[in-house]
Amino acid sequence: MRIFGRVRHRPSTTWRQATDRAFSLISDGRYEDAGALLTRAADMEPWLSESWYNLALLHKFRHDWEQARTAGLRAVALLDRDSGAPDWWNLGIAATALQDWPLARRAWQAYGLRLPSGSAESVSEEAVRLALGSAAVRLSPEGEAEVVWGRRLDPARVEVLSIPLPSSGRRWGEVVLHDGVPHGERATAEGSERSVYPVFDEIELWAPSPVPTWLVLLEAATAADRDALERLAADAGFAAEDWSSSVRLLCRTCSESRMPTDDGTMTSRDPHDHSEPGHPGHLSHRSAGAQWVPERECGIAAPAALVRGLLDGWIADSPDTRDWRDLEEVC
Repeated sequence: MRIFGRVRHRPSTTWRQATDRAFSLISDGRYEDAGALLTRAADMEPWLSESWYNLALLHKFRHDWEQARTAGLRAVALLDRDSGAPDWWNLGIAATALQDWPLARRAWQAYGLRLPSGSAESVSEEAVRLALGSAAVRLSPEGEAEVVWGRRLDPARVEVLSIPLPSSGRRWGEVVLHDGVPHGERATAEGSERSVYPVFDEIELWAPSPVPTWLVLLEAATAADRDALERLAADAGFAAEDWSSSVRLLCRTCSESRMPTDDGTMTSRDPHDHSEPGHPGHLSHRSAGAQWVPERECGIAAPAALVRGLLDGWIADSPDTRDWRDLEEVC
């Protein structure tokens, strides 16, 4: 097989050594040094799709999306199979980051995904939207990681539907770009049905949310009182989440494995997790058994002009069993 006038063959020993060394440097976060080696490898073997795939991967790690798209296009041009190559998936992520929707559609379709079709030429210019269901996404995977629930908008984007803790720097309603390979799963069970949801690692924030996050201390006599605030916020088009019962601490090893939710449901009270190095064990912040603690730390995602009205309306519906104090904007 001739490409660029040369017979295609296995990569040279020098190419393999340079590539192996480059990925060792990537593991150490030395992207500049790795880039020099991978560029040298591509100069040595420019007819290998792997040369350009590796460079595209490096540029993805660096969030240099223009370079990732350029290298990704060279990689897919040299592929010797029709579909399913990871080169197409990484190209789809780069195109999504750049909002290059025609290329994103082409990449997902070439990978093997079926996208909705339309007769209008303008369809290719619109954002890719697929009904891919629920998933979990790990925010800040290299730092104080937090796994939250969200809705997949396409193969590379998740809309955050939990209210992240302020340490994450993320907000309810934000859209994050995520990687293609899941790191962990969350399993739920309702009755005899069992569902497993992938946990994807965030790459970067794709679309910010204008809705601030508030921390408030509630006095809720019963779980039904707490539930009433969550419903009231949802009915207003926003969100409230009882952090006292929805947050659990997991070591990184557990977080990246298959973890069951504590209550086996997919409600807004499903846990989102903090990951830590080492293995301290599973520390749940949920109330034990049937015991209920009236004082709750609650996160609320709502505009400043609305949040106090929501809380006061919640109290007005049952003033003897509800109260709030110490409202603070935290993100």
